[in-house]
Amino acid sequence: MRAWPAPALRMLARVPTQTLTTQTVTDRQAWDADVLALGGHPLQLWAWGEVKASGAWTPHRVRVLDEAGDVVGLAQVLERRLPLPFKALSHVPRGPVLADGADRSAVLQAVTAWCRRTVRGIGVTFEPDWPQDTDFDLPGWRPSPNPIFFGTTLQLDLRPDEDTLLAGMSQSTRRYVRKSSKGQIEFREITSAEEIDACLAIQREVAERAEFGIHHDDYYRLIKSEYGDRSPVLGAFEDGQLTAFLWYATSDRLAFMLYGGTNDASRESRANFGLTWYAIRRFKEQGIEVLDFNGLLNDGISRFKRSFGQRDDHLVGSIDVAFGPTWAAWHRMLPTAKTVLRKVKGTH
Repeated sequence: MRAWPAPALRMLARVPTQTLTTQTVTDRQAWDADVLALGGHPLQLWAWGEVKASGAWTPHRVRVLDEAGDVVGLAQVLERRLPLPFKALSHVPRGPVLADGADRSAVLQAVTAWCRRTVRGIGVTFEPDWPQDTDFDLPGWRPSPNPIFFGTTLQLDLRPDEDTLLAGMSQSTRRYVRKSSKGQIEFREITSAEEIDACLAIQREVAERAEFGIHHDDYYRLIKSEYGDRSPVLGAFEDGQLTAFLWYATSDRLAFMLYGGTNDASRESRANFGLTWYAIRRFKEQGIEVLDFNGLLNDGISRFKRSFGQRDDHLVGSIDVAFGPTWAAWHRMLPTAKTVLRKVKGTH
């Protein structure tokens, strides 16, 4: 198990929380309206649940209400069925979503109770979009030994002017941005199915070179279909040929990088630097406040991401609440289980 940052381990004194109720939502338009109104993450939009439903996950949309019937929180809960005796697990990607002034602990506890009552199984994993030093009271929680999303990322504030954003980059990144933005490279949104296929070809090339796993092509096409305009794919074209792409999911507040890749032709031109700057400017013009680069490690891709902000942003990470002793057994066997599950049709 990885070490857990000290601020996130600080538990609050137990205080009475609000009496909240939960209800499931089956209306897509109503759900997305609530998520956007509360400033929720794009992975809490209806579309992400539908994408994950193409594999082994079942989405549930849970609205949390206070005593007056007002919405104080939202959680898109993804349920995954597991073999006996584990039965199931629940995952809340980049959630729950909170209304302004909502009791964070009460919402967490209400969603946990819903998962315990409705999904049951080994437990629930929350991976909220909250800073590392966020305080909350959630009885029985522990850091997850098998997080799905990275707890360290770069969340670039897009509200400053362009000169300030450029000044926040590394010197070499500013130079590469200027080099690749002189007009020889065309940056634009990708809209046609043929150009999406060209992105997927680059993705396969990168995956083979870096030796990491990817989804089947229809999975990525489904993301575009479900999200529509909220999943822009941006491309760099040199001599009419696609050489780099970036793929996002967006809410009104935040753009979340899903995928990206470059081919060999873009190395000399540094098209990926100009393309990222194009994305920054585009989202800024749309009024989006934050660009999340979706995870930082200690590799070349992460060094590239860091160069646009020269810092790491630490989130609270993955929070598990176990519903019984099977939680520990599942996480002990998960590395082996992942290998088995990948061989089962439709689980990835």
